[in-house]
Amino acid sequence: MDKQKELRRQQALEYHANGRPGKIEVIPTKEAKTQRDLALAYSPGVAEPCKEIFNNKEDVYKYTSKGNLVGVISNGTAVLGLGDIGPEAGKPVMEGKGVLFKIFADIDVFDIEINEKDPVKFVEIVKSLEPTFGGINLEDIKAPECFYIEKALREQLNIPVMHDDQHGTAIISGAALLNALEIQKKKIEKAKFVINGAGAAAMACVQIYISLGARYENFTMFDKDGVLHAERNDLDEIKQKFAIKRPDITLDKAMKDADVFVGLSVGNVVTPEMIKSMAKNPIVFAMANPEPEITYEAATAARKDIIMATGRSDYPNMVNNVLGFPFIFRGALDVRAKEINEAMKLAAVKALADLAKTPVPDIVNLAYNQKSMSFGPEYIIPKPLDPRLLATVSPAVAQAAISSGVAQKVIEDWDAYTVELNKRLGLDNQIMRILGTKARRDPKRIVFAEADNQKILKAASIVYDEGIGFPILLGEEARIRAIAEENNLDISDLPIIDTRSDASEAKRNEYGEIFFKKRQRKGFNIYESKKIMKDRNHYGCMMVEMGDAEAMISGLTRNYAEAIRPALQIIGTDEGVKKIAGMYLLLTKKGPLFLADTTVNFNPTAEELADIALLVAKEVRTFNFTPRIAMLSYSNFGSNNSPEAHLMAEATRILRQRNPSLVVDGEMQASLAFDKKVLKDNYPFSELVDEDVNTLIFPNLSAGNIAYNLLKEVGGADAIGPILLGLKKPVHVLQLGSSVRSIINMANIAVVDAQLKCKADTGEQIQRSPWWKSLKNRKK
Repeated sequence: MDKQKELRRQQALEYHANGRPGKIEVIPTKEAKTQRDLALAYSPGVAEPCKEIFNNKEDVYKYTSKGNLVGVISNGTAVLGLGDIGPEAGKPVMEGKGVLFKIFADIDVFDIEINEKDPVKFVEIVKSLEPTFGGINLEDIKAPECFYIEKALREQLNIPVMHDDQHGTAIISGAALLNALEIQKKKIEKAKFVINGAGAAAMACVQIYISLGARYENFTMFDKDGVLHAERNDLDEIKQKFAIKRPDITLDKAMKDADVFVGLSVGNVVTPEMIKSMAKNPIVFAMANPEPEITYEAATAARKDIIMATGRSDYPNMVNNVLGFPFIFRGALDVRAKEINEAMKLAAVKALADLAKTPVPDIVNLAYNQKSMSFGPEYIIPKPLDPRLLATVSPAVAQAAISSGVAQKVIEDWDAYTVELNKRLGLDNQIMRILGTKARRDPKRIVFAEADNQKILKAASIVYDEGIGFPILLGEEARIRAIAEENNLDISDLPIIDTRSDASEAKRNEYGEIFFKKRQRKGFNIYESKKIMKDRNHYGCMMVEMGDAEAMISGLTRNYAEAIRPALQIIGTDEGVKKIAGMYLLLTKKGPLFLADTTVNFNPTAEELADIALLVAKEVRTFNFTPRIAMLSYSNFGSNNSPEAHLMAEATRILRQRNPSLVVDGEMQASLAFDKKVLKDNYPFSELVDEDVNTLIFPNLSAGNIAYNLLKEVGGADAIGPILLGLKKPVHVLQLGSSVRSIINMANIAVVDAQLKCKADTGEQIQRSPWWKSLKNRKK
């Protein structure tokens, strides 16, 4: 375990240090390539917006980024679970917060770390920054200073200010509380609360519970010095409202007959006996991290009628601040709110609570490997990967700002606003998060055929550590262990198979005989069939074929065709598939693009192109997208009479004939596929008019391969693949020289692929195996 901790430490350090240090950069939003561009961006052109803003200060929102810019500001006095580590040490956290703002709500961030602990001076510094920002997110500032700082800034600034450590947890847990009370058939005004912890987050929580209808007299609160009672002289004005008369109440006594327990303290302070003593249908929010006040297993074992929430992602009902702050600020910025007031917070609470009661989209079920999540004891708040959050919470916050009189801009067309929000973030921002979550819900055995490679071994270690799958390493054991030792990788739980060793002879012979039956009339004799099992690709494919593993990854150091051949010989194509194909998933600024064929078929016929398109369409649906397919050429709908143009037109005709429901058209140029206006103006008959094309089929391998490499290297797209299509079972071949990150992405895809294809091979047998138990323990 020490090695594993060290590996995680090294991974985190490498992540932050590799390439451009840190996690954020500033990217121009306007063209800045020509002399004219520069003259407009700076001198002399920049003088014009300066003059307009001087005449009307509100025009700063029209001509600058202020309206979409949030300052994440901290002095580093209460960082995560690290405490007062200072502004420099807290900077990685603030950059990380900026990343979350951007990927969840398309909000730009400057992180500001201030070397000042005096709250009065801190307020003055932040106040002076008001002209820069459209909003201020205070972060990781210790109590009680954080209360004064937030209050003072809210009073003195005309932009929204929120200390997320306080209000984020309060808003999310408030939504969870409303739904838990409803399920448990309890009234908030009658519910008896026990709160363990009285820091910034806890005090914000109880105040929002009061706003939702809870009563002061029904609270019993504890801090590190015990119960908050009237005889204590160290309680501020807010805490005094929650002080009880009896100074002798302990946590175990307070828990008796309580309806709700909320923990924002330290781990393992609540016992099963305390849970058993609570009232009927109890609600327990144990939100200490990383260890909750009581484990999910212990609490649910103690009471079957309990509703339990934690701050952890590996249990139901995670109270996660990312459900709130990006969308709250999005709504506040879009109406230029002067503040984030109580009405806006409560609007967020109710929007989150209501969203959990609506049918869960397939993409969310897919992400969490559920058939159909629905409102109930194990689903009382939405999941962080729910794509509806932005278009649900932000409008609710914006409407509350307008209704409560703090908005400086009114939204007239709410439907158009919702469309605009959805366009801000394509699902490409979530694809790999969704795939990773789905893989971890039902991990599979993955054969790594080139385990004597440093990149492969490092990726395999991460795949195991993150619970994506269980790697099986093929290669010479001594060499693999030496590489692991050199790189400080813990592979002690992972099986290593040397396919050339005497220990593997029996299994080689078994596999060889099965291979011989498959290939005896296709050029192989029995001796060659057994001998070829020394080759790791053949051996690994046979493991997948025989159910000794669910997926294989190879090809990092081999010729692509050599890596594919054993899979075709041993596993073969899926039913009805004549030829396999290769696809790349590119994550671009226009959204996810699926490209094929990029790796396998050199000059496919029209029939084969239709087959490829059908394979790709099927795969695109597994990513929970509706395929919208452009059949690409240098010709537009008959504008060129060449054989190549006819090829794509004929492929389109065949494709429509085979599957009339597909959204597909061609032949067409690549630029036309993405220019909706030109397409609509010139070819209004096209099935792709007003459609967002996400799937590109190329006329030959050269075109596809060149296109994806250009998009990846010059266009800045993140490439995932190649993904092999058409095999019966998951075998995926890496691109030569793939990075560790690419290998991990491929492992995610291989596991999800295996979940769909290898259902018959999984189940009780796998779940009883030692490696499965080891993986489950590691995940915990």
